[in-house]
Amino acid sequence: MGESAVRKTKYRKRSVATEGTSYFDFILFFIVIVLIAFGLVMLFSVTSYESTDKFGYSYYYLKHQLIGVAIGAVVMLFFVLVDYHAWLRWVPVLYILTLILQLAVFVPGIGVEINESRRWIGVGNMTFQPSEIAKIAVIVVMAAIISKIPSQLKKFKTFVKMIVLAAILVVPIALTDLSTAVIIFAIVVAMLFVASPKIWHFVVGGVLVVMAGAGFILFAGYRAKRLADFFSDDTVFQTQQALYAIGSGGWFGKGLGESLQKLGYVPEAENDMIFSIIGEELGVFGIVCVILLFVLLLWRYIFVASNAPDLYGAMIAVGAFAHISLQVVLNIAVVTGTIPNTGVTLPFISYGGTSIIFLMAEVGLVLSVSRRIRLKN
Repeated sequence: MGESAVRKTKYRKRSVATEGTSYFDFILFFIVIVLIAFGLVMLFSVTSYESTDKFGYSYYYLKHQLIGVAIGAVVMLFFVLVDYHAWLRWVPVLYILTLILQLAVFVPGIGVEINESRRWIGVGNMTFQPSEIAKIAVIVVMAAIISKIPSQLKKFKTFVKMIVLAAILVVPIALTDLSTAVIIFAIVVAMLFVASPKIWHFVVGGVLVVMAGAGFILFAGYRAKRLADFFSDDTVFQTQQALYAIGSGGWFGKGLGESLQKLGYVPEAENDMIFSIIGEELGVFGIVCVILLFVLLLWRYIFVASNAPDLYGAMIAVGAFAHISLQVVLNIAVVTGTIPNTGVTLPFISYGGTSIIFLMAEVGLVLSVSRRIRLKN
């Protein structure tokens, strides 16, 4: 009798996912395309001078980003076409592989040091940042686990186990890239909170995160210095120049390609400081448009999460929502001098091949969930 009831339950769950009109979130897809296209235009505007000065032609950075976008498009299509449930069987492998890649950056001959930071792995003449893989991996892994034990998440013991599982992946990243580690850990916390909002669990977890963060700041002296500089009277040079850029843009900016601060005044303008050049060239109007695009993107993630056919799909969309929202907020906060400089890039817009590939893979995963949504006739 019990077995028969289980079979009926499984059948009902399956029928919910197969009845009704099929759906695909074209709005989400087009928002992402617009963000990427805008990012390419801004990247060329920001880097054309430096590219010509260093490499003899104006589209060096644009060419490399286009390669990343092309690879990302193939990866995104792959994730869209593959049923997201197929990744459930690979969760243990994905977790172990991600951990190995995070540890590989510390291995001589494999890990690559750039700008005094050891965050990359070298493959021939190319490098990639494994922490970008960790962002999408942790979403898939945590979504799979949460979907299997939703009722157990109310127990503090289960909550701690999930945090420990995430911490094993995060600690190696935190040793070299604290800001990315914070984002990944925050993604996990957000997913757990949505799945089982036990407030006191997160109070305890928040205290532990703050303590761990303080430890990692003290572990690396440059982080403590960066924090001290932020609270001092002297504004950090990079932030100061970024604020000059935004302030000089006015309401409608100086015009596309007309930035002065990108001519060597704002360090890493194509990476985590690209938002300041958007403000200088396109003004407040451009800034508001970019923020609205991200708000629309997050709205679509919420839509997919709310209408997903199962908890696993909903948690994937929640994880993607947490990732993008955190990264956008942190990037803008750094550029405007609200928090210390953390090196967080602006999704889909900042320069970075590894980043754009895995951001597009993440979008493909959410779109795969949207394909399983069935609208009532």
